[in-house]
Amino acid sequence: MKNLIFTLFTLLVYVQIHAQEGHYVNVNGVRLYYETHGSGEPLVLLHGFTMSHNMWEPFVEDFSKTYKVILVDLRGHGNSTNPSNEFTHRDSAKDIYGLLDSLNIDKFYAMGFSSGGMTLTHMATMDTTRIKAMVIIGSTSFFPDSCREIQLSVSYENTGEERMNYLKKQHPGGEKQIRSLLIQFNNMANSYDDMNFTNPYLSTIKSPTLIIHGDRDAFFPVDIPVNSYKSIPNSYLWIVPNFRHSTPKKGTILGSLFMETITMFFDGNWNE
Repeated sequence: MKNLIFTLFTLLVYVQIHAQEGHYVNVNGVRLYYETHGSGEPLVLLHGFTMSHNMWEPFVEDFSKTYKVILVDLRGHGNSTNPSNEFTHRDSAKDIYGLLDSLNIDKFYAMGFSSGGMTLTHMATMDTTRIKAMVIIGSTSFFPDSCREIQLSVSYENTGEERMNYLKKQHPGGEKQIRSLLIQFNNMANSYDDMNFTNPYLSTIKSPTLIIHGDRDAFFPVDIPVNSYKSIPNSYLWIVPNFRHSTPKKGTILGSLFMETITMFFDGNWNE
C-alpha cells in the first residue's frame, strides 16, 4: 500500500512539473496561443507552415531543463486565430514580438523550422538587439521557382489521407481552417516582397545564427542556405546529407546529434 501511495505521489509531482501551461494573447488582430515549459532564459520555438507548436513536443522535455521554453501557434495555425485569412512572415514576426512584449521578455534564444525560420529572419532584421542566438532549419531568404511550383500545386482535394489526418490533428478548426491555410500557402507563390532578403539585408543580422539544412530539401536548394551563411556575419552552417525538408527525429542518431549541436551552439562555446 505504501509503495502504491508513493508511486501515485511521484506520478502527481511529475505531471505537475511537466504539465503544459497554455495561454492566449491578443496581438495585431489575432488571438495567439502559446505555452510555457520549464524555467531559465527564454527559448522561443516556432513551427513550420500548416504545422503547430506540437512539432516541438519531442524536444520540449530536454530543452525545458535549461530554458523557459515558449511554444507558439503562428497566426491561423493550431489554436491561434487569423480573421484576415492572410499570412506573411513579416506579420508573423510582429505577432511574436507582440507576444514577447506582453510577457516582458526582451532578449531571448530562438529556433524555427521553415516558416518559423523565416519569421525569425524577419525578427532578426526588424530588431538586431533582442535575439541572443537563433537556429533556422529548412528556411530560406526568398522563394525559388521550385518552391513556388510546390506552393501552387497544393490543395485540400489533392492532399493525401495520411497528410490530411495529420493536418486535422494540428488544427481544431477542421476543414475550414485547413482550407484557409492551404490557400494562404498557394498565395505565397505570387508573393515577392515578404521573403526577399538580399545579401546586404542579411548582413545586418547581428545574432549568432546556426543554419541547418538538408541537401535533399525539395523547397529550397542548398545554394540558398550557403548564401545566407556567407551573408550573415556571425553564422554557422550545417548541411545534413540525405536529409529533406524536415527536422531530425528524437531517438535517432541524427536526433541526438541535433540536440547536442544546438545545445553547444546556444551555450556560446563556438565563439572561442
